[in-house]
Amino acid sequence: MKISLEWLKDYVALPGSPEALSELLTNGGTEVIGRENRGNVPDKVVVAQILSSEQHPNADRLSVCQVDDGSGQPRQIVCGAKNYKVGDKVPLALPGAVLGPDFKIKAGKLRGVASDGMMCSAKELALAEDAEGLLILPADTPVGKPAKELFPPDTVLELEVTPNRPDMLGYQGVAREVAALAHVEAKVADATAAAQKAADGLVRLEDAGCPFYTARIIRGVKVGPSPQWLADRLTAVGLRPINNIVDVTNYVLLETGQPLHAFDLAKLDGGIVVRKAREGESLKALDGSDLKLRPHDLVIADAKKTVALAGVMGGEESGVSGSTTDILLESAWFEPTRVRKTSRELGISTDSSYRFERRVDPCGVAAASARAAELIVQTAGGAAEAELLVAGAMPHGETEVCLDNNRCRALLGLDISDGEIEGILQRLGLVRTGDKWKVPSYRPDLIREVDLIEEVIRVAGIERVPSRLRGFPAEASTADRRHDNAEKLRERLRAQGFSEARTSHFVSPEALQRAGVAADHAVAMRNPLGADQALLRPVLLSGLLEALARNLRYGADSVRLFEFGPVFRNSGVEEQTALALVATGEDSDLYELKGVLRAAFGPVDFAPEAGLALRVSGRGVDGTVRRLPRALADAHEAKDAVYFAEVVVDAWLGTAPAAIRVEPLPKFPAAERDLSLVLPRGVTYAAIEGALRGAKAPHLQTVALKDVFADASGVKLATDQKSVTVTLTFREEDRTLTSDEVDRAVETLRDHAKAELGAVFRG
Repeated sequence: MKISLEWLKDYVALPGSPEALSELLTNGGTEVIGRENRGNVPDKVVVAQILSSEQHPNADRLSVCQVDDGSGQPRQIVCGAKNYKVGDKVPLALPGAVLGPDFKIKAGKLRGVASDGMMCSAKELALAEDAEGLLILPADTPVGKPAKELFPPDTVLELEVTPNRPDMLGYQGVAREVAALAHVEAKVADATAAAQKAADGLVRLEDAGCPFYTARIIRGVKVGPSPQWLADRLTAVGLRPINNIVDVTNYVLLETGQPLHAFDLAKLDGGIVVRKAREGESLKALDGSDLKLRPHDLVIADAKKTVALAGVMGGEESGVSGSTTDILLESAWFEPTRVRKTSRELGISTDSSYRFERRVDPCGVAAASARAAELIVQTAGGAAEAELLVAGAMPHGETEVCLDNNRCRALLGLDISDGEIEGILQRLGLVRTGDKWKVPSYRPDLIREVDLIEEVIRVAGIERVPSRLRGFPAEASTADRRHDNAEKLRERLRAQGFSEARTSHFVSPEALQRAGVAADHAVAMRNPLGADQALLRPVLLSGLLEALARNLRYGADSVRLFEFGPVFRNSGVEEQTALALVATGEDSDLYELKGVLRAAFGPVDFAPEAGLALRVSGRGVDGTVRRLPRALADAHEAKDAVYFAEVVVDAWLGTAPAAIRVEPLPKFPAAERDLSLVLPRGVTYAAIEGALRGAKAPHLQTVALKDVFADASGVKLATDQKSVTVTLTFREEDRTLTSDEVDRAVETLRDHAKAELGAVFRG
């Protein structure tokens, strides 16, 4: 729902700024989701009158006009619009006017003819979202007047109206809301309803989908363009003016929230009947579409044809046109569910259906008709018949609801006085009757006591409710620790470049066989859903290898996957939680998986097993890391070696989280040196790092492996030796080290490695 603040001012005094109004409405439960500033007409745009118009000599679609801009000297303008006539007054942008970021008006030539400015449309002046042709101004507009004085700046707010607040779909409803929230008076006057009489012979109701229908006859109207004030109000909220009759019905819809429709009385044959559509009936709608109607659709018809789809859209054949002189003005109440069903099934949503679906105010039907008749006579002439023709009975609108003020205070937890409660409800339009409150017909959402209590706190301000601690934090349980540790584990593995896979808990004996796993300890299902789900998985390997093969088939060069979940055995511990990793491709090897497991669990122990396998243990984990046999890798379409790890993590999941350690960032830079040692091939890296740290060299902070080199040919290095390069990092917390200090520390390390390991140094 778009709301022009200039228009809204007619009904209520607004807060000081659009921002304040937006905050007021949002805090009251109607969110403002958009704001647009309109009407900022640029300088150097003036009112001009067209003195003459001739065909452009070199272009069929252009005209050459002479216009009076109030300067006393005619100005020549080349124009492409066709909707004007000589004598019309239009906005003229003079040379130097800026109509957009890259749109500055200049004097020049169009197809060889001089043009000294540009006549403008409403869209070019940012007064409308769409426009056809020039903006034709009222005939009494002074020539030469700056156009910005004709169009005061305006702000348009877009409201997100909830389905339970149909009253907010009209300016009067928004005004009532603002008045209640801001403690001011709304200037919403009820339209004077004319006398009524039964519409016998002219209107007949044959379906319960329309319990109440009114018709008003207006004769002698002259259809034409709307006055400027009316066109401006519609364009401000994104509607395109059509003619004075249609524009009035749209204006009253926006003002009151009650949809209306005007029929050309001369095009109706035998009066109005509201009924279900007949088999095979169709309707050519106002938007030009041909609608195929179904027997349950509610329609407005005359004696021979369907003339409108009730509550949704009128028909083209009975619509108001330039030749119309007498009209029948429809204002009715349609059953919301019927309109919603038709609108959804036909895929048509209009301003009318949107409001009927949410239930319009039944007490506003006759008043909206009177308001529209008044404006039609004002803008199109003619005379409205004295009596409103009525068929059916108006649905019951007002209800009464009980409210206990003490219960209101108890439920809100707020000490609010009886006087304030009653004042809020009265500002919302409710009337006290004994121990009950009479709810106005435009608020169908207020039907229970709690609804009134909600209104009280919505207007009083939810921020007034004091905060109270209603619960206390519980100590972390074992289940909490297992969940938190599982999430941390997933996060660490993703950080190492592994993607999580989720495979089925059910496997087939063939799948286990393809993974090289015996099915002896697998749990068999008594009633499996299929042969491929006959067993509960005893390991995660089979599912991960299938996922690996799928990724390789789709062209992945390297694959790194992990899965975290339960495995099942028919002996020993029946169910355990396991973690499995599989990797193939560039840089994948046993060392990578060792590093990933250490990053995930901290320091764990690795011990050699048979073949290319390592036993993993310590810190609550137990399992293996291995290279799969080549036959298994080939069976799963892997060109490179496949490395796999699976560990049981139940004990680790239950461990308490490690204390968080925070260290300040170093204030002084580090110095790094690479040290290459030639050693016997049997010397482990652990022995090398232990020897270097055992030297207790000053300033040494870290030792890290950088490179290992061996030459099986013996050309560059003896076959029983290897070259190990380590990176040494030196740092002090209170100063920057000098090069001499670092060099002396490196020399100490060299001497100690030579003595302890028999190292020879390269480079």
